[in-house]
Amino acid sequence: MNQNDPNRTIISGPVDPNRTVLGGPMNSNQTMAMSAPPTAGDPNRTAAFAPSQPLSFILTPTRTATMANGPAREQFLLEITAPSDGGLPGMQMTGDRAPLNLCLVIDRSGSMEGQPIEYAKQACNQLVDLLSPNDILSIVVFDEIVEVLMAPQRVTDKQAIKNGIAQLQPGYTTNLYDGLTLGSQQLGQAIESGRVTRMVVLTDGEPTAGIKDFQPLVGHAGEIKDKGITTTYLGFGQEYNEELLAAMAKKSGGNYYYIPQPQLIPEIFRTEFNKMVSTTGVNLKFDLKTARWVNFKGATGYSGPAGEREVSFNLADIEKGSSIEVVVDFEFDNHPLGHYRVASGKLTYDSLGGGTQVVDVDFVMEFTAEQARYMAAPNPKVDAAWQISAASRVVEKTIMGLKTQAITSQAALADLAKTQALLTSQGKTSDAQEVTMAMQAIQRGDVGGAEKTLMGTMVHLDQGKSQ
Repeated sequence: MNQNDPNRTIISGPVDPNRTVLGGPMNSNQTMAMSAPPTAGDPNRTAAFAPSQPLSFILTPTRTATMANGPAREQFLLEITAPSDGGLPGMQMTGDRAPLNLCLVIDRSGSMEGQPIEYAKQACNQLVDLLSPNDILSIVVFDEIVEVLMAPQRVTDKQAIKNGIAQLQPGYTTNLYDGLTLGSQQLGQAIESGRVTRMVVLTDGEPTAGIKDFQPLVGHAGEIKDKGITTTYLGFGQEYNEELLAAMAKKSGGNYYYIPQPQLIPEIFRTEFNKMVSTTGVNLKFDLKTARWVNFKGATGYSGPAGEREVSFNLADIEKGSSIEVVVDFEFDNHPLGHYRVASGKLTYDSLGGGTQVVDVDFVMEFTAEQARYMAAPNPKVDAAWQISAASRVVEKTIMGLKTQAITSQAALADLAKTQALLTSQGKTSDAQEVTMAMQAIQRGDVGGAEKTLMGTMVHLDQGKSQ
């Protein structure tokens, strides 16, 4: 590893310059002992700001020390922040925003006939008006037949593009899998450094043609993400499978929206456009390896099994003025006194102005016999992020309980009220509002609408994003 690589940032404790960290890069069969704790600045926080990096990073442990010679459990909070350019986040339409490589994948199945498809056309037209000649747009439509309505091209003749959109007519069944495949093929023709590549999928029903099963569809979403394509899923109406779309959105690093009424389609398209044009970092991936005596319990954005020694998972794209909070949860067996590197991590991402960036992250913990230290109150910010991350599982449990009728509406309302209060207390206003909307839907008997709304909340909490 070249320590002087300008595209590489190393986050480790600001170690006492008179002490030495024993050992080099982590050996998976080796315990990494550190001879001194972090000493500079806030003792609960390790920070790294690299001038050449468009993102900043802060790593904070729950406590300055945990219990030695006995079982212990602690969390670390990794904050990834994209600074604002001084304007409203997501609202910069001109100037230095990155150009888009955008593909719209539109469901034209029979259930879209009437108002839904007309509002979809309106939304596409409004989006065309927002694009510039530097942007590349393609459009794919699908029912049981999947077609390219418009091949990738720069947005220079907006009226011609609108004339093509006007030809969109409803068909029959829903072949979502092949729609995604064809959409990713269009985007693949224009993937380049410095350009935001995004697929936006609008559908209103269950997949009824082509490959229809849950796992192959979710896996396909992950395969598309591996090609450098982020996908946002817009579920319209009451008939689509919200569990499927949410799982695909999480796998693809994009967003998920529930659109209950057709007249809201243009508004959601505009919201998503604002996020796309303010994107700073894409293809964020986090790799983590624990020491042999450390038990990995989970992390924000990670959906695999606990107990793995090495894990790798994608994070969402990040926009100007926003941040991603990743809470990593560790459990320690009986361990002796001292400072130890409990895990090593590597964050890679593509900057829209500076190529691929790499950030190395050292998770260092002190083990102590001083009860006052290992029983100290947890860092408030880490504790809050941990509670919010756990709230995602509570929301998921509520959704599944409603689906299977394992819990009553009153029990669901009680659980959601606690989650709403937590989100409100931590400044997660938009998420708290979504939970409130879901509660109102349950109260009026619209359990399906509540489930679809809560699925969006769960995806957002899993992503750990905030503005």
